[in-house]
Amino acid sequence: MDSKTLHFLSLLAENNNRDWFQENRKLYDAAKADMEKLVGYLITEAGKFQDLGNVQVKDCLLRINRDIRFSKNKAPYKNNLAAGIGPGGKSSGKIDYYLQIQPGDLSFLGGGMWDVTTEQLARFRQEIDYNADELKGIIQEAEFHEHFPEIHGESLKTTPKGYSKDHPEIELLKRKQLFFMHRYTDKEVASRDFGDLVLKGMRLLKPFTDYMNYVLYEEAAEQ
Repeated sequence: MDSKTLHFLSLLAENNNRDWFQENRKLYDAAKADMEKLVGYLITEAGKFQDLGNVQVKDCLLRINRDIRFSKNKAPYKNNLAAGIGPGGKSSGKIDYYLQIQPGDLSFLGGGMWDVTTEQLARFRQEIDYNADELKGIIQEAEFHEHFPEIHGESLKTTPKGYSKDHPEIELLKRKQLFFMHRYTDKEVASRDFGDLVLKGMRLLKPFTDYMNYVLYEEAAEQ
């Protein structure tokens, strides 16, 4: 990506108000175009190892405007550019590849179970109870674990209802969220091969996102 995109986001973080944003609209337009170019590249290249349907760049980009209706933070804009890349784009409701660009070495690629229904969480726990080895085989695979070493998200503090505290997979069963991310430095984001770095992460994430989409969505549809 263009280093000017990171510079714009740094300036926005310091001047997060509508007047400044409108006065510097050209900077935003250039940053958005830079993000569109990157996402377009990722869609094209990821489409070689995953069926993304007919998803378009515009389907994947998240708005920079914040929803401040119920937030104490009234800053009108996000301090990042982001996209949800997958079949159907950001609004598919399914687990996709989430890419966020934010200066300060806060850019990352991630994916996983985050905002799920009670029914979906029950299906996940049922699958873990029945056969945890498939998921563990994915997330404990050497290259995956090196790239995505830590599970992010919330867990229950107590044992989930219907399961024993002595269950061998109790830590996975406690998970309310199961998300993996790989962070990028600003230097990496501004490098020529950043798109390929992200593609590497997408390839590694694919078995996990495929598994989670099957458990949370497709398996239920088959029943």
